[in-house]
Amino acid sequence: MASNDDGSHSIAGESFEEFKVSFSYGSRTDLNFKFLKGLSDEDASSFFQELLWRLGDSFHEGAYDRLIELVYEWQIRSYSRPGRWAYEDGPFTHLKKPLAESKITLITSSGHFIDGEDPEPFGVKNMTQADAILRVIEFLKAAPSISEIPFRTPKSVLRVRHPGYDVRAAESDPNCVFPIRWLLEFEHEGLFGELAASAYSFVGAAAQKKLLNEVGPQWVSMIQEQAIDAVLLVPV
Repeated sequence: MASNDDGSHSIAGESFEEFKVSFSYGSRTDLNFKFLKGLSDEDASSFFQELLWRLGDSFHEGAYDRLIELVYEWQIRSYSRPGRWAYEDGPFTHLKKPLAESKITLITSSGHFIDGEDPEPFGVKNMTQADAILRVIEFLKAAPSISEIPFRTPKSVLRVRHPGYDVRAAESDPNCVFPIRWLLEFEHEGLFGELAASAYSFVGAAAQKKLLNEVGPQWVSMIQEQAIDAVLLVPV
């Protein structure tokens, strides 16, 4: 361990601050611990100390629920803090017809696509998740592309790749971030009028101004052309 000029410590050239941030769009990308980026060094140190205490207790008692509870508590503590962006107001559009008569679709930033229809970011064929994580900065500078996925697409042909989070849970159960199964069930229960033919997914780690000013308006036009009344947005 080495001491830095600012009094912080690092291991192999990595400061504690860099370690925290690495869980969010970094070398240790992990959706479960992405919240560390939002904590001060002091709070993050307290979290790790308590995590180790509870882990040691769990060794003796064989109960690990307390570890899940701790992570959940600190996720709330980090994510409930004021964000970087603040808006005094925002657009709001009333539905033109009752929800029970409305046509619905889904757009998520989960990074899903259909096997054989890979969007091939940066022209790279068969890019792996590990490769995507290493190129996260390139993703953050580029406009995203959107993948069309019919609602009744079987899980076996769904693929996911995203440089901004650990996709293992999304691979195991796509519905945790791409809830097409739930929307199919809600349609069957009559919660809304009908589903559109397809849902949509893109990689949310992208250039936000290009998303807002370039591709976003194109996507809005695509939705309007299908006479879709409302869109469920699921950010990751």
